[in-house]
Amino acid sequence: MTAARVRFEFDERRAAQAAARLLRASGGELPHLKLISLMYLAERRSLSDDGYSITGDRFVSMPMGPVLKGTLHLMRHGSSDSEWSKYVTPSADSSVRSTGEECRDGLSDYDCGLLDEVAAEFGRMDERELAEYTRALPEWERCGPAESPAEIDPAAIMKIAGHSDDAIAAVAEQLEAELAFRRKLREQAAKHGE
Repeated sequence: MTAARVRFEFDERRAAQAAARLLRASGGELPHLKLISLMYLAERRSLSDDGYSITGDRFVSMPMGPVLKGTLHLMRHGSSDSEWSKYVTPSADSSVRSTGEECRDGLSDYDCGLLDEVAAEFGRMDERELAEYTRALPEWERCGPAESPAEIDPAAIMKIAGHSDDAIAAVAEQLEAELAFRRKLREQAAKHGE
């Protein structure tokens, strides 16, 4: 039996709040590469633990290591009217900082604990050390700067962590049901002009 495809829905608010929590744990400001590496490691640990994502972001292999695609885009191009800008703002060249906005309403206690663990475990590494560490992870695929990022299937990370194909399929099925439910809610809201 082949493992099912695990798909999430990106949640910008949760991504911003997770980034802000990691930023605060690191003194309020970090280089892009360090923050995106820490966020990837938190997502990877969440997937490995229970098959769920903190942010719902897509995982991709890039030359600098595995990253969260939507979050990296927000870091580089976030707009002033986005959820991201409420919690995270550009700083010096290739750095971001926390705005100081309270950021607990979108994250569970489990999410916050996991983010704090990742910050404590990996926060002392600089961005170069983190890039080397994440490029040594088995799901990362080497790619050149001109190549398109290779998508990393969350099911592959779960498989590496020891989850069975049946467990992965159960998570995928539950996530598909949740995505269908959210789509239905959005359709109904649009239909009623909300």
